[in-house]
Amino acid sequence: MFRWAIIFAVVALVAALLGFGGIAGLSADFAKILLVVAVVLVVVGFVFGRGGRRTLP
Repeated sequence: MFRWAIIFAVVALVAALLGFGGIAGLSADFAKILLVVAVVLVVVGFVFGRGGRRTLP
């Protein structure tokens, strides 16, 4: 997920440098959305992550 966010951010930067404002804005929006989704998934993974199983003695 982070990889796609970085790819969209790079596409947005290149498009902005070349003067394609609409594509740059859309790619930047996708990058922001994917970054937020990835961060939420990471936090959920840490909170509800795989804990060690407890065994009774």
